[in-house]
Amino acid sequence: MGGFPSGGAGFGGAGFGNGGGFGSGAGFGTDGMWQMMEQLRSKFEKSAGSRVGRGDVRSAVLALLAEQPMHGYQIIREIEERSGGSWKPSAGSVYPTLQLLSDEGIITAEESGGRKTYALTEAGRDEVAESGASAPWQNAESSEHPGFTALPKAGVELAQAAAQVGRTGTPEQVQQAVTILDDARKRLYAILAQD
Repeated sequence: MGGFPSGGAGFGGAGFGNGGGFGSGAGFGTDGMWQMMEQLRSKFEKSAGSRVGRGDVRSAVLALLAEQPMHGYQIIREIEERSGGSWKPSAGSVYPTLQLLSDEGIITAEESGGRKTYALTEAGRDEVAESGASAPWQNAESSEHPGFTALPKAGVELAQAAAQVGRTGTPEQVQQAVTILDDARKRLYAILAQD
């Protein structure tokens, strides 16, 4: 079928991402299209995740443990679920936070079945009550960042559609897709240029 010939005219020139194109190189085959889609998804996830500050991991952990005791993996999964998939903190940020909270006497850890389950101490309940702050995932769709979860999702869906055209489209359909994506890129930048 159609697709992008290796080394041919792909999403090069003025495209998405850093540098000169929509991914790496001037043109690519089906594997390249999937790699490009994965890169785009990763960039959207990183940019969405970067809106959540480091202190938010602590407040998210405390908000969840105020509801019920949990183990580390549950905490990560709950944050991802409650943020609509826009924020999935790494184990490398959650577990050190749990250790710090434990060292501060804010939480306790009980081992059972090979897993540590964390719960708030009295001091932890006091801290949660005194802070009165909303959980970080509740601010994810704030008026300040209205497209927090919608934009990454739309970007991934666009990349998936482009990949489908690249895999199964005729050369003419591929060229139409390139024109549409180039126009979409220009229109997105025009949004930022508005007053």
